[in-house]
Amino acid sequence: MHLFYTPHIIGNIHELDEQESKHAARVLRLAKGDDVILVDGEGGWYRAVIREDHPKRCVLEILSYTPGYNPLPYHLHIAISPTKNMDRFEWFLEKATEIGISKITPLMCHRTERKHVNQERLERILVSAMKQSLKAYKPLLSEQLQVADFLKKKNSGTRGIAHCLPTDRISLAKMELSGPYTFLVGPEGDFTEEEIQMAIKAGYRPVHLGDSRLRTETAGVHLCSAIQILEGQGKSA
Repeated sequence: MHLFYTPHIIGNIHELDEQESKHAARVLRLAKGDDVILVDGEGGWYRAVIREDHPKRCVLEILSYTPGYNPLPYHLHIAISPTKNMDRFEWFLEKATEIGISKITPLMCHRTERKHVNQERLERILVSAMKQSLKAYKPLLSEQLQVADFLKKKNSGTRGIAHCLPTDRISLAKMELSGPYTFLVGPEGDFTEEEIQMAIKAGYRPVHLGDSRLRTETAGVHLCSAIQILEGQGKSA
């Protein structure tokens, strides 16, 4: 199954952009008459056939459309500090998308070493992971925010801040979970005590993710997997 990302699909005839056209015609060597799948990143799943296999403007005919294809059955928002090594942060984006996540906010903390991120590049990582995992929904990538500014936003449901300080924390398994879910993950040097107290005052519960000290990107992926498993257990109970 060959899947292409192409937002704003209107009508029965659609033209891929130059990048996706080149990938279809030159890299995959798809030709006129071949079937493909298009996704718009908002749940739209389109079955289409190639009518013109030009490497700069591949023209497709839409054969069928399925709205709301295989949605994530819960809303998970992770605000996470970008890592100094961007390869690790991009790995988090990729794996979180594959497992299942609704929204990601790059979180600027006191100890965050990388203060700026390339939003355009991160969007490309999300698109690639969405296509690879055959999803029709692309996670929303928010603008980068300072911790204090993020905590001013109203987030309902289960809210938690994962940190490593030796204070009272609760495990995810013992929390009374109810979506939507919002979790904060700090930088390599962890949140400061001030940031943790700020989050607690905003309604976030301190949580721990096990006995091991996890890297930032690992903690983010752990949260995605844990919520997926706990949600699945709740549905089957």
